[in-house]
Amino acid sequence: MSTKHNESIIRTVIKKVSGYIPQVEKPKKKIGLNEKFIWCGIALFAYLVMGQIPLYGVTSGPRFDFLAFARVIFAAQQGTLLELGIGPIVTAGLLMQLLKGSELIKLNFKDPDDRSLFTSATKIVTIIVIIAEGSLYGISVYGHLLASPTFIPILIAQLVGTSIVVMYLDETIQKGWGLGSGISMFIMAGVAQGILWSVFSPIPAQDGPVGILPYLIDSATHGDLSHALFRSGQLPSIFGLIVTSLVLLALVYTQGIHVDIPIVSTKYRGFTAVYPIKLLYTSNIPVILSSALLANAVFMGQMLWANYNPENANPLFNIIAQFDPQSSQSPTGGILYYVTSPRTFEHALQDPVKTIVYVIFLTGIVTVFGRLWVELGGLSAKSAAKNLLDADVQVPGFRRSQSSVQTLLNKYIPAVTIAGGIVIGLLASVSNVLSVFGTGIGILLMVDILVNYYNLLIREQVDVHMPKLAALLGRT
Repeated sequence: MSTKHNESIIRTVIKKVSGYIPQVEKPKKKIGLNEKFIWCGIALFAYLVMGQIPLYGVTSGPRFDFLAFARVIFAAQQGTLLELGIGPIVTAGLLMQLLKGSELIKLNFKDPDDRSLFTSATKIVTIIVIIAEGSLYGISVYGHLLASPTFIPILIAQLVGTSIVVMYLDETIQKGWGLGSGISMFIMAGVAQGILWSVFSPIPAQDGPVGILPYLIDSATHGDLSHALFRSGQLPSIFGLIVTSLVLLALVYTQGIHVDIPIVSTKYRGFTAVYPIKLLYTSNIPVILSSALLANAVFMGQMLWANYNPENANPLFNIIAQFDPQSSQSPTGGILYYVTSPRTFEHALQDPVKTIVYVIFLTGIVTVFGRLWVELGGLSAKSAAKNLLDADVQVPGFRRSQSSVQTLLNKYIPAVTIAGGIVIGLLASVSNVLSVFGTGIGILLMVDILVNYYNLLIREQVDVHMPKLAALLGRT
């Protein structure tokens, strides 16, 4: 009785609080595909512009980039209004998904009121995370870099305000004004921007233009292409371009590997389809979780090092991590050194032990997170069987019962989860070691998002030309 009473109180509080939070209304009429593209363009343009506006009041950049290992995932730009990127939104979203998947929040998503309640709760949690992260990051990272302490509230207001704007841009896209998810679009744009920069940037570096194509033209003009295959530092090279292309092809290929389970509709006679169980069943969520874990570990290591071991003189802290007091943002020793990616391919060859340990560690942790996400994220055989039955479909030759379908799915889902985790972990870690353009994790995210957008565009076209079929596909 007490549990139901507490649940009732929580529901009441969420409904009252959400009443004070502005909402993006769904379009009252059907939005055409061209108009959706326009809204996506507006949201993306606003996001990219905010990523070029520096934080007001900051006199210099921080000594360390504490979000360096997560900037691809969070689509963030250091020193700009997008310092936090989509980090708070992703954090809040993952938290709510974990609560939902673990059934700590018991909601019936067939009920529109429960769906609305979950959306409102997610928005409230997102705002709380935005305020907390903005305040903590503003004070701890930029507090000592401001022209005056009186600028701290202004700095926090910039970080919090921008994150809330990003939240509403994402909500605008998701409410039907645009296509897919604003968060996915921002991540994809950030990774694509990095790849294009590596290929075409004319900005000068120590040995020529940064971009590999301008560098090749410049080198050919001077008759010296001897250093084009491998360039010093982290500059783009022909080797990096070749590896990036191969990784893209490998990812596109693995995205198409799946096991098809035939299904038939119990509601519409004659309708048959397949339920695909992809090799990358958990998508890129395990990679995001693993990267976020590593980013937080490095962040804590940097904070501990800066406060208690700035000269690398404490043997105890040296076991955890060591950093270069002059410039390095990556660990130079300790446990964290071996679980983070080599900064360049050259460094990977110089320390093969670190490279091997990193590849094994990231592959293992991605696989473990994939297994956990299947259980907590509502992707288990039990959840999938329930979803199929709820969609009024059944598997030919099997009784229309959850246990029967669950037994069939259990033959595939656990094995695919482990195999997919190993494949995606190896691709992410090896890509990072080989210094692919846009980072290995960024490439993984971009390809996954592009494939999802491709499927979404197909569904949009079906919706335009065959609305009845689209409605049926939406149910299954």
